Amino acid sequence: MAKFQGAIVVDKEKCKGCGICASICPTKSIGMSKEVNGKGYHFALLANEETCVGCASCGRICPDGVITVYRAKVD
Repeated sequence: MAKFQGAIVVDKEKCKGCGICASICPTKSIGMSKEVNGKGYHFALLANEETCVGCASCGRICPDGVITVYRAKVD
């Protein structure tokens, strides 16, 4: 069975910091930044790169569509 490594890119300036993506992540790979963006929100980020499988749950649930998901096959 093939294994997959995932990664996300969050548009920090458009993220409102609602945290829905972090709560829905099945591998708990997403966290909220301690820093704030230009609007004063703590934005989402990939807190644990090793556990992300690229399932895209976060990208689908994001109300603002600011998450891009990448997925690569790992040998």
